[in-house]
Formats: sequence, structure tokens, C-alpha cells
Amino acid sequence: MGPIHRSPPRGPATDAAMSTQTTPSTVPDSSPAPATPAPAGATKRPRRAGRRSRSLAYWLIAPAALFMLLVHIVPSAAGVLLSFKNLNTFTFSQLFGAPWNGFENYRSILFDSANPLHSGFTNAARNTFIYTVATVAGTLGGGLAIALLLNREFPGRRTVRTLMLAPYVVPSFVVAVLWGFMWQSDNGIVNKVLVDYTGILSDRPTWLAGHNSLVAIIIPSIWRGIPLAMLIFLAGLQAVPTEIHEAAAIDGAGAWRRFRYITLPLLRPLIAVQLLFGVIYSTYQFAIPYIMLGSNPGPDADLVMTLIVRQSFTNNLFGFGAAASTLLMIIMFVWVAIWYRAFRRDLEPA
Repeated sequence: MGPIHRSPPRGPATDAAMSTQTTPSTVPDSSPAPATPAPAGATKRPRRAGRRSRSLAYWLIAPAALFMLLVHIVPSAAGVLLSFKNLNTFTFSQLFGAPWNGFENYRSILFDSANPLHSGFTNAARNTFIYTVATVAGTLGGGLAIALLLNREFPGRRTVRTLMLAPYVVPSFVVAVLWGFMWQSDNGIVNKVLVDYTGILSDRPTWLAGHNSLVAIIIPSIWRGIPLAMLIFLAGLQAVPTEIHEAAAIDGAGAWRRFRYITLPLLRPLIAVQLLFGVIYSTYQFAIPYIMLGSNPGPDADLVMTLIVRQSFTNNLFGFGAAASTLLMIIMFVWVAIWYRAFRRDLEPA
């Protein structure tokens, strides 16, 4: 047997020495490491980059802002200022130096029943309201109905979609002239179909005068506006997942219930946008009524825009025209506020 090695006896001194030897290598240092100083230009670079990006954005927006200022804001402010002037044939040479008239133009338009301008404006406002409601309702309703039909599968669907865009491609001048010939009492195709071919009417109505003249400008406006509404609704219908309709059909929902509870709610943002621009476009409509009926369509079809143009540039009542334009602009601002309050949730991102 070899020699047996025994560890030496351990005492308090030995334990203390061993603890002092093992502590530096086993216990980690808990003192924080000294922070390395950042470079002097590190904090300035992000600030400079942010300033450069903002300045670039301002320079890119500046041309559009300048264009809006010169083309929209300055003329609108000038029109509002001229509405408080006594501006007519005798004072037009002074323009902004014309005599101050205060709210007299607005009073004569809105409250002076003895003034013919008051009755002319209220009558034109009523006709414009009827024209706008009928045109927008017919455009949106007809566009949605045609979009639902064109969303189905049938032979020649692409050709039909292309042909449906033809009325929107035709200029407003051509549309007015075309429908003006169609509305002719003796030789127009409308009376030939209604009286000669089908016998729906016994007499030939006069469409371009009297009570029928408002209908004569509403139908061409709807005819021209339907293609754009149809195209927008068709794009929205194609974006709706087919699985939703299939699941609803399996659950027993019919075509009307699927349209009411699935299609219409999903198309509300598109309806909102078209409703906004449709009302504004129809209220400011001038080309079709003016070309079909002239500058003085009569009390049955006189719109606010034709009234403003006639009184301003034919009768030289520039103050009245500026005041009526300002009132129309205020009405449109109110309409935009009502529209935004009604459709605000539909336009927010999901």
C-alpha cells in the first residue's frame, strides 16, 4: 500500500485565507461600467435630418398651396368683398373702390319681397334643390343598379362595361345639344316614341319650355352621371369577398337580405363620397341647363347658377351676383359639415 496523503487540518485562519483567494474570481463586480461618451455630432444629426425632411415637405407643398391661394382663396375673398359693394354698370369701372353697400344686397335677396331679385332667387333655389335631389338620387340609384347587373357573369360582359362608359366620355356641350334635339316637340325622338310608336301619350308635350323644362335637364344630367357611379360601385362590389355572401346564403338569407345587410353597409364609404361630390356638382351645374334652355330658362327651370350669370353679365348687377354666389358658397359649407357629421365613421380606417 502506498502512502496515504491526508489534507492538513483546517482551522479558522485557513478558511479565511481560502475565502480571500476565491472571492475575486467567483463574485462578479456589481459596480456599473463607465458610460462611453457619445460623439459630439450624434445628437445633432437626427435633428438636422428632421429639419431637412420638413423643409423638403414644405417646398413640395408650396406650389400647390400657392396655386390654391391664387386660384381659389383670393378670388373667393374678392367675391365676398364685392358682395358688400354697390357694383353695377355705372360703378364697375371703380371695382373695389365702388360705393359701400353693406348688407343691402343680401337683404334684397333674402328679405325684400317687393324686389324681383328676391322672388327670382327663391324660385331658382327651389328649382336647384329639386334638380340636385333628383339628379343625385337618379345617378346613385341607377349606377348601383347597373353595377349589380354588370357584376354578374354573362357573355359579353366586358363589352357592355366599356359601352356603358360612353355617356361619361361625351362632353357636357355635346350631351346638351344631343338631348336638345331629342326633346324637340315635332321631330324629337322622345315624342316619336311616346306618341307615334307606343301611344303612351296622346299629345306632344313641349319639353324645352314650361313645367317640363326641369325634367328635360334632369334626365340628361342623370344619363351623363350614371357611368361614373356605376364604375365606382362595380369596383366596390368586386372587392367584397364572395365567402360572405355564400355563408349568408347557406344560413338562409335571400338576395334582398344579403343586399341590405351585407352589400349596402360595405358600400357606405363609396356612397358617402359620391353623395358629397354629386350634390356639389349638381348644385353648381351650368353647362347643360344653359346650352339646352339658354341664359333665361324661365321660372320653371331657372337654377341658381343660371340666375347668377344672367344677373351679373347680362343685367350687370355684379353686386347681386357676388352676394348670391357667397350665399351659395355658405350653403355648400353647411352641406359639407352635415355630410361629414353623418358619414364620419364610415370614412375612418377600420
